Amino acid sequence: MTDGLRRLNHAPAAAAEAALLACCASRRWALRLAAHRPYPDLDALLAAADEASYDLSPADLAEALADERSPGLRPSAPQSAHTALRAAHAAYESRFGHVFVICLEGLRPTEHLNQLLAGIRVRMTNERHAESAIAAEELRRLARARLAHLVTNHPEPDTAVAVR
Repeated sequence: MTDGLRRLNHAPAAAAEAALLACCASRRWALRLAAHRPYPDLDALLAAADEASYDLSPADLAEALADERSPGLRPSAPQSAHTALRAAHAAYESRFGHVFVICLEGLRPTEHLNQLLAGIRVRMTNERHAESAIAAEELRRLARARLAHLVTNHPEPDTAVAVR
């Protein structure tokens, strides 16, 4: 068991909930994970997180999405890339009423721009109900990545997942 998982397992309820809310801002999700502690290992925590994610109601999903920020680019990216991405985010938010979320775990930073723009472009064609399901899945993937970083004491900044 990692020190990070040990700390999460033994933290006071309020501290555990706060740490979990930083991974996914659904209060119901965080309360559920905090209530089922202790977790014997990361796999058990991630399985519980997945189960809680699949049980998010539309209101829970809206609560979690309200706390997300659209994924951005590194400051060193060309200004034209920042401009294109801002315009794409604005169009998405106008169409669906929430920020665009996508998990970039496992991708190199040089792949982020293409993945972001392609993802927005494809997902803009979705109907609201279909896009809601995709956003929920991306949020679940983001929460998993954030939890893994939280409990494995990842030393470097979390640049592989969407920015919060």
